[in-house]
Amino acid sequence: MKRINQIEPWIGKEEKDAVVDYLESGGWLTEFKKTKELEQMISDYTGSKYSIMMPNGTIALTAAILALGIGKGDEVIVPNYTMIASANAVVMAGAKPILVDIDLANLCLDLSKAKKAFTKKTKAIMLVTINGRYPDIKKFKSFAKSKNIYLIEDAAQSLGSMCNGKHLGTFGDVGMLSFSMPKIITMGQGGCLLTDNEELHKKILLLKDFGRKSAGVDTHEVMGYNFKFNDLQAVIGIEQMKKLPWRVERKKEIFKKYKNLLAKVNGVEFFETNTKDTSPWFIDILVPEDKKESLIKFLQEKNIGTRPFYPAIHTQNPYKKNKGDYKNSEKISRRGLWLPSSAFLSDEDIVYVCNNIKEFFHENTLHSSKT
Repeated sequence: MKRINQIEPWIGKEEKDAVVDYLESGGWLTEFKKTKELEQMISDYTGSKYSIMMPNGTIALTAAILALGIGKGDEVIVPNYTMIASANAVVMAGAKPILVDIDLANLCLDLSKAKKAFTKKTKAIMLVTINGRYPDIKKFKSFAKSKNIYLIEDAAQSLGSMCNGKHLGTFGDVGMLSFSMPKIITMGQGGCLLTDNEELHKKILLLKDFGRKSAGVDTHEVMGYNFKFNDLQAVIGIEQMKKLPWRVERKKEIFKKYKNLLAKVNGVEFFETNTKDTSPWFIDILVPEDKKESLIKFLQEKNIGTRPFYPAIHTQNPYKKNKGDYKNSEKISRRGLWLPSSAFLSDEDIVYVCNNIKEFFHENTLHSSKT
């Protein structure tokens, strides 16, 4: 039986041909016209006025925080359940992440708890739309406005997902998309900032290019960094963007098929997902905590790859000093499992995965009944 990995990139002939054509054309590889073309495609797709490509999502978030003027002595409210990069970006910018528990319904930041974490040092709240799902974003915007703080959207997992017809990542002062290997489309790495704010756009451009207003002119207006992208990856990204609409729909189909096939399996829980809006990045399920490791091992023996959910951030060594009530993020981390989610999975692949999950829980049920 072939190996079914939890996730794989999908690079086709179009990307390979485009790279060869670019190299043969004498392209200089550095950020230039192809990056601008990619940024315009992202703006057209998301409806964002400005799109700014960066080397990866972590650097993009860091640049956004810096451009907002947030740094030493400031605090940013961050969900305790997310990829650790969300909190790390705050630290990289010199500020302090304040970890807050999540809402079990959508795995996003619990706004009621975020309000309690607000202090006079709070300068922003970071909304991470986990797996393309979202809370009541209007309430987040209203809270940010009432406190005169920024709303930052980490939409790394949300490319292709909408809320009331508006793309996630475009509701706040600035949003971020990720194009790392596991994402719905990829360039290996890459992050993109989205904003409609012209002044913020200018600040981000200065920051990403050493603080200079013109490329190649070494007069520096502000402290800046080398956060530039490159045209070689952009060439791949352009071809990937052309395939995005189909992949968005296929991801929705994959989620629906998994949910239908596993609907009657006692021990498997799905999150409520509106596939009209949400294109799930990964197929995420909850399983009994005492069976998760054995399920992972069982599927591994069947050549099926899985991946446990992120650990709650406060359990990670760099953040263990953070104390608080994190029962929801702890619970989710202990029970969550990502199933094979590549966009090119066939229906037969999904049936095979689901049949093995059914077999595992059936055998465990029989064993439990005998004991």
